[in-house]
Amino acid sequence: LKQGILDPQGKAIEHALETLGFKSASNVRVGKYLELDLKETDKAKAEVEVKSMCEKLLANTIIEEYRYELS
Repeated sequence: LKQGILDPQGKAIEHALETLGFKSASNVRVGKYLELDLKETDKAKAEVEVKSMCEKLLANTIIEEYRYELS
């Protein structure tokens, strides 16, 4: 999530960690992780395609940040 966006799940986990005695955890944020295979072999084209997927469907860019890694 972008900075400044309330993360109730993160807050609940942070509180639970504190309750369990883990006092050093703070600013817990919950996100999602996606992994996919592309058939595109040209790295530049693959990057454009993945960015488009993120912008159009995979990320809610109003409240979420995203990053990707090509390998």
